[in-house]
Amino acid sequence: MASAEICVPYGHAEQQARVPEAAYLGAFLPREDEGGADEAQLLRQALENPIGTLRLRALAKPGQQVAIVTSDMTRPCPSDKLLPPVLAELNAAGVPDADITVIVALGLHRAQTPAEMEELLGAEVCRRVRVLNHDPEQVVRLGVTSRGTPVEFFRPLVEADLRVCLGNLEFHYFAGFSGGAKAILPGCASKATVNANHALMVQPGAVAGRIEGNPVRADIEEGVAMLGADFILNVVVDGHHHITGAVAGHAEQAHRRGCEMVAERGSVPIPRLAEVVVVSAGGYPKDVNMYQAQKALDNAVHAVREGGVIVWVAECVEGLGGKTFESWLREAGEPDKVLEKIQREFVLGGHKAAAIAAVLKKAAVYLVSGLGKEVLAGSGLVPFADLDEALKAALAKTGPQARVLSLPYGGSVLPVLAV
Repeated sequence: MASAEICVPYGHAEQQARVPEAAYLGAFLPREDEGGADEAQLLRQALENPIGTLRLRALAKPGQQVAIVTSDMTRPCPSDKLLPPVLAELNAAGVPDADITVIVALGLHRAQTPAEMEELLGAEVCRRVRVLNHDPEQVVRLGVTSRGTPVEFFRPLVEADLRVCLGNLEFHYFAGFSGGAKAILPGCASKATVNANHALMVQPGAVAGRIEGNPVRADIEEGVAMLGADFILNVVVDGHHHITGAVAGHAEQAHRRGCEMVAERGSVPIPRLAEVVVVSAGGYPKDVNMYQAQKALDNAVHAVREGGVIVWVAECVEGLGGKTFESWLREAGEPDKVLEKIQREFVLGGHKAAAIAAVLKKAAVYLVSGLGKEVLAGSGLVPFADLDEALKAALAKTGPQARVLSLPYGGSVLPVLAV
C-alpha cells in the first residue's frame, strides 16, 4: 500500500511518520514569500514608510529618554535583527545610545540571563545600550480600564519620554493576534493587570484571528493608551524565523495592517475536518514548554472532527512552564470542572489548562513530547514517545475511514473550512 510521510518540527529536530496515502489530506502550511525577500530591505522599507505616524527619526528628539520594548525568548521575535535599524533611526534623530534602554517584555515569565540577553538582542546591542528585564513588581498605576483592568506598567517604561514596541505578528488564541500594544500589556505589566486582562478570554469574541469585538484586544489597547506607545515595528516570520513581512508606525494602524498580512499568510483553507490532526507548535522556541506550545493545539481544534484525535507534537524541553499551570493541568482530564473553575475565578496559568480542557471536550489529545507520564497524570493528555507510535494509535481509534491532515507550524496557521 502506498504511503505518505508526515514530518513536523520538534525542538531543534523533527518527528516523522508514515500514513496510508489514501488517508492523507496533506500538510497545510502558512503561505510563504516566494520572492525570498531580503530581511534588511523589508525592515528598511517599513521604517522609511511608517503607517499612521511620522518616521521614528522625526518623532524622536535629542534629550529624550527612549525605551524600546521587545520580546523574551519564548517568542520567535528576531530582536537581534530589529534593534540595529531602530537604534540607527534614533541615533539619526540625535538620540545617543546612552539615552536608550531596551526592556525585555517578560509578562509573568522568568527573567532572561545575561547570556540569554546576548543571544536574544545581540552582543553589540547589549554593549551599546542599557538592557533591563521587565519586573512586574516595579510598576506605576495609571488608572483602570472600562472593563475593570488595573493599568500598572513597569516604572522605567512609564518614566521614558518615547516608547517604541517591537514584536512578531501571529495568531493569538484569545487576543486575536500578537504584536502591537501587547508588548506593553501584558509584556510590561503587573500581575494584577495581566490577570484582569486575561480573565476576559472567557468572553465572546476572544478568539484567534479576531480584532473587532475582541474584549481582550480592546482592553489591551485601552490600557496602553493611558501610557502611550509612540511607535511599533512588528514582523511576520516563517517557520525558520526568517522575516517575511514588516510594518512600522502607529501602534494600532500599523498593527492592523500587520494582522492582515498574518491572515493572508496563515488562514489556510482545508477541504474537510479530519478525524486525525497532527499538529506541531513549530519547533524551538515555540515548543520550549507546554505553556507556549498550547497555542498550536488551540489552532488545531479548528481542523479536527468532533470525537477525533489531535496528535500534538511539542518537545517541552523546559517542562510544563509554570507551577500554577501544572496544578490546574492535573484536573484538565475533567474538562467541565476546569472550565467552570476558570469562569468562577480567573487564575493566570490556569487559563492555559482551561484552554486545553476546552479542546478535550471536542477531541482526544495524544501528546508526543519529552515529558514523563507522571507529569501528565490527570491531564487527560495521552503521552507517546514518538509520532509514529501516536499516529498508529490515533488511526486505530478512529477507524479505517479516518482521514489525516498535518499542521507543521500550528502556531502560525488558522485552519478554515473551504467553501
